[in-house]
Amino acid sequence: MTKLRSRSVLQGAFILTLAGLISKVISAGYRVPLQNLTGDLGFYVYQQVYPILGIALILALYGFPAAISKIVSDIGDESSPLSIPSFYLPVFWWVMMASGLIFAAGFLSSPWISSVMGDEKLTASLKTAFSVFLLVPFVSVVRGVFQGQNDMGPTAVSQIIEQVFRVGIIIGSAVLVMRGTDVYTIGIGASLGSIAGAVAAFSVLFYWLMKKGDMWTWRRWYKHVSYKRTIFLHGILICLNYMLLLSLQLVDALTLVPNLQKAGIVLEDARMWKGVFDRGQPLIQLGTVLASSLALALIPSVTRSRMNQNPGKVKKSVVSAVKMTVFLCVGATAGLIFLFPAINQSFFQDDQGTSALRILMLVILGSSLSITLSSILQGLGYMKQTAMMIAGGLIVKWAGNTLLIPFLDLHGAAIASVMAVAFVLIGNIVTLRHEVPWEKWTSLPWKGILISLLGMLFGLWLAKMLAFLVFDLDARLPLFLYTLSVTGFGALVYAVLLLRTGSFTNEELHVIPFRKVVWKLSPKGMDQ
Repeated sequence: MTKLRSRSVLQGAFILTLAGLISKVISAGYRVPLQNLTGDLGFYVYQQVYPILGIALILALYGFPAAISKIVSDIGDESSPLSIPSFYLPVFWWVMMASGLIFAAGFLSSPWISSVMGDEKLTASLKTAFSVFLLVPFVSVVRGVFQGQNDMGPTAVSQIIEQVFRVGIIIGSAVLVMRGTDVYTIGIGASLGSIAGAVAAFSVLFYWLMKKGDMWTWRRWYKHVSYKRTIFLHGILICLNYMLLLSLQLVDALTLVPNLQKAGIVLEDARMWKGVFDRGQPLIQLGTVLASSLALALIPSVTRSRMNQNPGKVKKSVVSAVKMTVFLCVGATAGLIFLFPAINQSFFQDDQGTSALRILMLVILGSSLSITLSSILQGLGYMKQTAMMIAGGLIVKWAGNTLLIPFLDLHGAAIASVMAVAFVLIGNIVTLRHEVPWEKWTSLPWKGILISLLGMLFGLWLAKMLAFLVFDLDARLPLFLYTLSVTGFGALVYAVLLLRTGSFTNEELHVIPFRKVVWKLSPKGMDQ
């Protein structure tokens, strides 16, 4: 029975990871046409409200549902339906209390926040964005109930549907801006898209709940169950791990434009340069998601009880998760830095801000490893420590922006972001040292990673030289096709070299897709 339950948990984690990967690819991908339709100024407006919308999304997807699922699991007997007066209503009340406080504080302070951002025209967009928090309890409670009973399908499906509705309305708003509507419409459109997405997600979840029909009862419980602490503390601490990149963007939204003005840049140009800087965000998000998603699928097996029962096996899972993240984030970071001039021009129409954005790509390396290590530490019970690391990283980012941007403009903001994720990463490594000794990390295949990385960069350089001889890369379409094809080529070279250098263990090779091809590429003499 325990094995079946464990397998069910791991399958559920994989389903959620896959759905998260799909929705985040959608979320990263639509921002390229958004910038193309609205320009850097429109992209700036969108990115000013995006962190608020992102925080609401994460609370509704990870934080509160995880806390509620813990309550459902703690209640015990999954075969008995949950009480409406003793479970659903009080849980909904406490989640609404938390979300309502955020809404009220944000809505009322929107004029002040917009003035801090240096752009009072953002007030309406901010007020609409904070309104999304009023819908968070509806989707959170139902998702938490399903997840507490190890049914991850409804959460996964609702997540993708929510993203599709959201993106559709945002792109529609961008088209209106392109046709001459006020550029600040995109901020309101983004918020309305999030509201529509939440309504669509709740509709699907509620239909699923009604269809099952055996998940509630009107019978009141007489035993006391505490909800407040779990929802407020556990729910918010869990989602802080997923808010690292969003938090950095929130600091930029509040401080970048005012500090660019201190550097002598006029307000209109400062807004435009903020939009240029934000070009890096979808690429960071996509790189981080791809780099950490495989590792995050392994992490549900890392828990304190399992560490106590079988420390050797859990430590092996931890090392494998970190190793997979290192493989992916090192390749993604180096590839993006090398290709960024072409990426910038083909995706975002010109090459403005390329040098600063190249520095910003280093965030992928730090954030991918930080998210993976934070997830491992949370599984082992270090929730407060990971939250403190992220809080410390935000202080570093805020101080870095304040000190560096007036002297180094966008380069200062990029350096501050790298410093922030480096702080979080180092803190997580030091904390994890109590569970996994340093010797485990020195055993990673650093030589194989270095050879594979150098081989990939040489392959990219060679492909670039040949492409300049064959194609007219001054035109945007050929440059776009070149960028996509060379990216795929570089990834293939990197993967093949990792395999040829024996960087994977036999156990890891067994879980990699296309196993037959992988075995043929692995070094001779491996136990097949």
